[in-house]
Amino acid sequence: MNKTLLVFGLGYSAQAIAAALPAGWRVIGTSRDGSQGVQWPGTDMVPLLDQASHVLVSIAPDASGDPVLAALGDEISARRDQFEWVGYLSTVGVYGDHQGGWVDEETPLTPSTTRGEQRVAAEAAWQEMGLPLHVFRLAGIYGPGRGPFAKVRKGTARRIIKENQVFSRIHVDDIAQVVLASIMAPNPRRIYNVCDDLAAPPEDVIGYAAELLGLPVPAVEPFETAEMSPMARSFYAESKRVRNDRIKNELGVRLRYPDYRTGLEALLK
Repeated sequence: MNKTLLVFGLGYSAQAIAAALPAGWRVIGTSRDGSQGVQWPGTDMVPLLDQASHVLVSIAPDASGDPVLAALGDEISARRDQFEWVGYLSTVGVYGDHQGGWVDEETPLTPSTTRGEQRVAAEAAWQEMGLPLHVFRLAGIYGPGRGPFAKVRKGTARRIIKENQVFSRIHVDDIAQVVLASIMAPNPRRIYNVCDDLAAPPEDVIGYAAELLGLPVPAVEPFETAEMSPMARSFYAESKRVRNDRIKNELGVRLRYPDYRTGLEALLK
């Protein structure tokens, strides 16, 4: 039987997920300008909801809450028995700062940024809907067209050092295989951390990218004195290592890119 995945926000990660689906699947996606699928807001989504067997939400919340639930919450709720699987792409930012310590899916949510607080609220709102919901908390995303090489080549890459600062990352192809594994083996109300095996300082990633390109490794800049935008500085507000055992043990995922080195090497090829 053919399946239809309705994607709210057919962006970078969602496009990779859609491309990973087996033959026979139909994908309906939305974007703000209609360049990817249908334009939403601006299109009546009720007929498209009627066609969906699976739903993926990849739109970030804002100060007003989750935009999909705000506009279509009642229509989605009315179809809870129709959907075989619903996925929500969240972020590991919901855990907040752990000063380099470990977190897993059972760690209490203590976001330290406004964006993290909005994600916690959006996750809770979706969880209250009674849907066959699966939450995917994504680490820092990279992949084709999104990585450090362009900045290193341009000479704009920076190695900003903050003591004990580590980030978890995930290649977009591994996001796709995790979500696909969940679609094929639904476990409603489950939450999955989606990250690789090696949380690492950001300066190490930039340095390795420069080495792979055979270009000079950018000079070190102390975080305390580096000139940065408020948005860029906010990314250094949290340091943690994220456990990913659940995607391996429950979904059987074997990461294609278990660390940033294998991921960057593949991107360069």
